[in-house]
Amino acid sequence: MKNSNFFLPATVAVAISFLTIGCNSPATDTTTKSVAETTEQAVTKPDMAAIKTEIQALETAWAAADNARDVQALLAFYADDAASLSNNAPMVVGKAALQKDIEANFAKKAKGATSVYEVMDVFGDENTVTEVGKSTLKDASGKVISTGKYMAIWEKRDGKYLCVRDIYNDDVKAK
Repeated sequence: MKNSNFFLPATVAVAISFLTIGCNSPATDTTTKSVAETTEQAVTKPDMAAIKTEIQALETAWAAADNARDVQALLAFYADDAASLSNNAPMVVGKAALQKDIEANFAKKAKGATSVYEVMDVFGDENTVTEVGKSTLKDASGKVISTGKYMAIWEKRDGKYLCVRDIYNDDVKAK
């Protein structure tokens, strides 16, 4: 019995110590977490309508270069490490290979034929944009020769969008 009376004051002393330590611990700063969480929620989403307008302007300039058969102007739209995946052909990687491919395509293109590229959709963010579009090729009289579809991935480098990947193919021709 004597021993159990000894443990009671010791137990109370330990409990008081824990309580004192707990009360003197610094409080968690909920205000800082609240501001951080609010800041994360306040991050604005990219203006995809504005980005789509910007990409369409690039596609319009691309069509102008394509219709003028300006190889160097077309190459300027591509990043140095770009890859292009065209219809029924091997992948083309890098500017030197792209230049050969563009020149070969120009040699096959009918005289007076013109291309139009229409951006249908874009998604991503300010730095990397995936574009989905359709193309129309017309002869010199304005008659549609062929239509197709494409996807392009644009990356913003040094403040300018460059095409890093594209894939395209023709629609089935009407019989």
